[in-house]
Amino acid sequence: MKKKEHTVRYSAEKLSAKRARGQSRSDWAKSAATTARNIEASIAADPDEADMVVDWTKASAEMPQPKVVLNMRVDRDVIDYFRHTGRGYQTRINAVLRAFVKAEQRRAR
Repeated sequence: MKKKEHTVRYSAEKLSAKRARGQSRSDWAKSAATTARNIEASIAADPDEADMVVDWTKASAEMPQPKVVLNMRVDRDVIDYFRHTGRGYQTRINAVLRAFVKAEQRRAR
């Protein structure tokens, strides 16, 4: 899997050194001085947020079902393909299986 070119990683030490040299692009003083009223006014002025009303009273938090540990035999070329895609390959295998199950369930209806 090709890495995203715009992603940059820094250690905590490197970030501290960058801040010490004044290389931070964040304006922490401005952020600290921003009040809740300023934030609300900024949201109200945003055309993407115009007339948006969110009713959080109907929101629910649903916990994901725990994964089941499975030991299965898979063809070498199949596992090699998924492993070659990088970290998270087991999650991708699960996504492929889920897509198959959903397609079969739609077809059965």
